[in-house]
Amino acid sequence: MRSDTIKKGIERAPHRALLKALGLTDEDIAKPFIGIANSYTTIVPGHIHLNEIAAAVKAGIEAAGGTPFEFNTIAVCDGLAMGHEGMRYSLPSRELIADSVEIMAQAHRLDGLVLVSNCDKVTPGMLMAAARLDIPAILVTGGPMASGTFRGKKIGYSSMPEGLGQVYAGKMKPEELIQLENAACPGCGSCNGMFTANTMACVTEALGMSLPYCATALANSAQKIRIAKETGEAIVKLVRNDTRPSAIMKREAFQNAINVDMALGGSTNTVLHLSAIAREADVALPLSAFDEAGRRVPHLCSMIPSGPYALEDLHVAGGIPALMNELKPLLNMDALTVTGKSIGENVAGAEVLDAEVICPLSNPVHKEGGIAILTGNLAPKGAVVKTAAVSPKMLRHKGPARVFDSEQEAVAAIRAHKVQPGDVVVIRYEGPKGGPGMPEMLIPTATIAGMGLSESVALITDGRFSGATRGPCIGHVAPEAAEAGPIAVVKQGDVIVVDIPNRALNVELSDEEIRKRLAAWKPKPPRITKGILARYSPTP
Repeated sequence: MRSDTIKKGIERAPHRALLKALGLTDEDIAKPFIGIANSYTTIVPGHIHLNEIAAAVKAGIEAAGGTPFEFNTIAVCDGLAMGHEGMRYSLPSRELIADSVEIMAQAHRLDGLVLVSNCDKVTPGMLMAAARLDIPAILVTGGPMASGTFRGKKIGYSSMPEGLGQVYAGKMKPEELIQLENAACPGCGSCNGMFTANTMACVTEALGMSLPYCATALANSAQKIRIAKETGEAIVKLVRNDTRPSAIMKREAFQNAINVDMALGGSTNTVLHLSAIAREADVALPLSAFDEAGRRVPHLCSMIPSGPYALEDLHVAGGIPALMNELKPLLNMDALTVTGKSIGENVAGAEVLDAEVICPLSNPVHKEGGIAILTGNLAPKGAVVKTAAVSPKMLRHKGPARVFDSEQEAVAAIRAHKVQPGDVVVIRYEGPKGGPGMPEMLIPTATIAGMGLSESVALITDGRFSGATRGPCIGHVAPEAAEAGPIAVVKQGDVIVVDIPNRALNVELSDEEIRKRLAAWKPKPPRITKGILARYSPTP
């Protein structure tokens, strides 16, 4: 065992003395050392209950003959960080989480890890750490929040920024917005739709790195506690069998995860996160893998924010095992999982219990998957759009650019009715370097939707979008403006053409004109010059 390095032999007597200071007995010290990386915090609704889940994991580890050690990571709530400078810190937190898990596991020579996560950057950060460390590891995601109800309608967090847009459009009274806010988020868990947190939980299960049904079991359910305890038992078995993430997170597992993501119509952020996890796992995962899957795998689940169903509905309909059984012809069912069994063995017998929520392959919501990769002279290295959230009316769109050099400028203009039907809103200098930190753009997209413009206005950015975004919103435009991408030289009124079926994103300018403009372009000074975000900013 790795932990023998700090506990075995006469020369490790000083180390054992410190372990005994923790109250450990010689018998405890002889067992496998299992770390529990817990992202519990009292400021994030998705994480406020994780101590209870970690306690169940601990009980499972002890029951299976391991010795658990708990430590913490940070966690950012994207909803609380949204729409202000705080959102610039969300994506960078992913690397910090991965680094902190690596440091704790390596410094203390842990034999295995249970990673207790939930929200947008925490789950991918922990998967990155698991891949990087390559010691036995399992994730237990904290589970989705139950839906709220307002005037007989199912609601959640994404109802709020759209409600705000309705207030600005004069379609909702401020006092009604307060009623909505009191009902939208009824308790602990990740927000109720197929946003980034829940998409990543589903992707983790499809990847084989969490136990069956973990992704969709509600945060406040007894089933979630049982899964947590079973996870604790399972990690001890993985340690004893020396089953490592490298045996699970292979190319076919990533392809399974992408295919499930397409069927779910998940968040575009999975392109960022799966790519980062694959890099840590030394698995080649080109951008083309996502687009190829999007063309091949149909969209089967019409989930909030683009459809009517919440995570609780998906769970009752059979969860990820039932969805993967339905997708069986398109998946590698021999891929190994943390149960020690294959995907095929895990999902055998899992039935779709509601064909409205998990549609059959023969009658999908859409014939193609939920995400597409666009390229063209505006995005030579690609851009990402959540096709599952786009109205058929907006799959092709042509209109004049309304250009903004920050999210805040764009939001102010939209709220002031300066964006009109037919326009293409361009928000630039919000990429990884230009932002810095690549903030999400939920507030402008939700304001557009709330004001009734989501079927007449497109939005393009070198930043990214929340999983709660709906409408023709194209993000991750690369190269970004701060790196002299063509988006940096788009001018007010330039005509932009969006053609999602043909995977094209272009501005009606000649190559010569784009080269001329780029030759005259000057980089903007960095917004932030110290602290963690300065690491992402261009050098002045």
